Amino acid sequence: MDTGLVVLLFVGCVGGFLNVMAGGGSLLTVPAMIFLGIPGPVANGTNRIAIIIQNIAAVSVFTKKGFANFKLSLSLGIVAVPGAVAGAWVAANLPEQDFNTLLAIIMIIVMLVMAFKPSKKERLTQVEQNSTPSKKQLIAGHLLMAVAGFWGGFIQIGIGFILMPILHRVMGLDLVTTNSLKALVVLIYTSVALAVFASQLELAWVHGITLAAGMALGGMFAANFQIQKGEKAINWVLNIVLVAFIIKLLFF
Repeated sequence: MDTGLVVLLFVGCVGGFLNVMAGGGSLLTVPAMIFLGIPGPVANGTNRIAIIIQNIAAVSVFTKKGFANFKLSLSLGIVAVPGAVAGAWVAANLPEQDFNTLLAIIMIIVMLVMAFKPSKKERLTQVEQNSTPSKKQLIAGHLLMAVAGFWGGFIQIGIGFILMPILHRVMGLDLVTTNSLKALVVLIYTSVALAVFASQLELAWVHGITLAAGMALGGMFAANFQIQKGEKAINWVLNIVLVAFIIKLLFF
């Protein structure tokens, strides 16, 4: 196998683990493809091939373990699709841009939001509801997901750091359920975004499929890991990844 493809396979394993646990895997996979000589916009589109396979693997694990809410995931995914289509079209037709500063700001905001613990009353309400969102939470979550879809279609990088606060903080879902829904929502809108990229660009399919194999392995491992270890492990991974990427984006 070509050395570049071996590198992508390894990077895919790490990226898939990070994406399912927290987010930020595309900060590794997209630059890796660019380093191998693939143009930025093409790497951005090709990355969606791997994202789809990774999330199919993760969803299958969550489903087998009983962590699935297909009705809610489907409705959230559908409202994200229009924004994803628009974002993918813009990304495919614009020259490569530097998103580092904006992404770092988003990560800082996410860290603050995730670190803010709900009040005792909110925690009791969530327990009573068994993590079932109220009507108000459902409306707010769907509205925000429609906006998040554009970012997911446009660049995908850091989308996990956007979706987790929507599902966890706004909709009141526990972190394991949050990640199970996140995997299926991303799978839905990314499938449409990939079609847009494929219609506008010549994607690197061999590289994308190789990356996908690695990300599927990483995604399956992450899904099993967080089901076994629970919210505490997800919080640790999320914050470590956020701090590392913020430092990288702002200072290197």
